[in-house]
Amino acid sequence: MKVILLERVGRMGHIGDEVTVKDGFARNFLLPQGKALRATDANRARFQSERANIEKRNQERREAAAGIAEGLNGKTVVIIRQAGETGQLYGSVSSRDIADALSADGFQVTRSQITLADPIKSVGVHAVPLSLHAEVEVSINVNVARSEDEAERQSRGEDVTAVNYDDEANQAFIEAQQAAAAEAEAEEA
Repeated sequence: MKVILLERVGRMGHIGDEVTVKDGFARNFLLPQGKALRATDANRARFQSERANIEKRNQERREAAAGIAEGLNGKTVVIIRQAGETGQLYGSVSSRDIADALSADGFQVTRSQITLADPIKSVGVHAVPLSLHAEVEVSINVNVARSEDEAERQSRGEDVTAVNYDDEANQAFIEAQQAAAAEAEAEEA
């Protein structure tokens, strides 16, 4: 199906471009969301008459998104979740959780603007791209931790999933290994 784009859509084209897309994509996404019009003579004439307004509206949206992007670029959001000893989450962190955390910090970001291929399922600091507008993209860091203290340690670069034995237990383990090695040597001789 041929459509006239009313805004930039991914790598398909810019405002005013006539592109051929699959029928389902046009019917289920582009047309209902107001991102495109069917490429008919009447719609071409309508688009040409409203082109200035459409471009002005797009410019305003881009500027609003750029304003939000200034405050968001490189921002770190902390999300506390329960996880096992190895750092595997008992649940997951989805785009909804990230959007809620950002709105709690005072940023207007919707779930659809968060580009998360798969839910986050492990403790750590994860880079998450945001597409605030077709022409404005930023990246934030999502610090998923089991506690506030652990989140602080992760933000300093510490790997909290590494097994950390205390010195006494570690020393006792080394001494037991040495004693077993000495005993094995004595039996061989």
